[in-house]
Amino acid sequence: MRYENPLYMAEAAATTDLLSGGRLELGVSRGSPEAALDGQAQFGYALDEGQTWADVTRERGRRFLSAVRGEGIATPDLTSGWAHSSEPLRIEPHSPGLADRIWWGSGSVGSVAGAAADGYNMLSSTLLLQDDGRPFHVQQADQIARYREAFAAAGHHDGVTSLGATGAPRTAVTRSAFVIQDAQDELYFGRERSSRDSSGRLDGAAARSGPTYAGSAEEVAEKLAADSAVQAADWVLFANPNQLGAEYNAKLFAGWAQVWRLLGWDR
Repeated sequence: MRYENPLYMAEAAATTDLLSGGRLELGVSRGSPEAALDGQAQFGYALDEGQTWADVTRERGRRFLSAVRGEGIATPDLTSGWAHSSEPLRIEPHSPGLADRIWWGSGSVGSVAGAAADGYNMLSSTLLLQDDGRPFHVQQADQIARYREAFAAAGHHDGVTSLGATGAPRTAVTRSAFVIQDAQDELYFGRERSSRDSSGRLDGAAARSGPTYAGSAEEVAEKLAADSAVQAADWVLFANPNQLGAEYNAKLFAGWAQVWRLLGWDR
């Protein structure tokens, strides 16, 4: 959201959702650390004194979500001949139900609390911008629990948020997982069999990333079954290396399907 005009983004999101028959699941966030020193400035954005990008992007996110929900944004000009009501004008097009499919990418407990308060679904990737020394999946499971607590504490109940969106809150985590089926898979991902958490510093703070799960279908299923965050989340997203081409990815998906059957996720 550091680079986005929230109203243009709401128009684009609604258009995409309508064209796809209401199938858009859209994740938004502050934005990941980057190489550009002045990237936002080149897009015409700057911080006022005392502002942070975390504050600015959260406010843009709220405005985006308000527009997606169909709330009035602009004041009608009743002398123009085009306005037919004194009610505030919403962004067009509008796609009913899209607001329930907007996810906030949360990398810390603080961003989880903000996402819950604003009424987003929660999306957490393979990187946490926090680290207290516990395993990655344990910290991420704690994020999920904190999100659900904060969502309830914000006054959201019966599947209706205080900002008007309908539908129960959902949580999702992302994993890198590869089923090794032949020599080619072994070449690409064999070294990941022993993958572990990694920790360091990012944006001046402690950070931790999760491991890649690689091995036979049975081994990958066992690792996912022992993953606290995977077990706690409503959705699990799998990252695929699309640069390897469609044919290879079809094979990769078939390997995932084996894992899902072992875990009972295909029911």
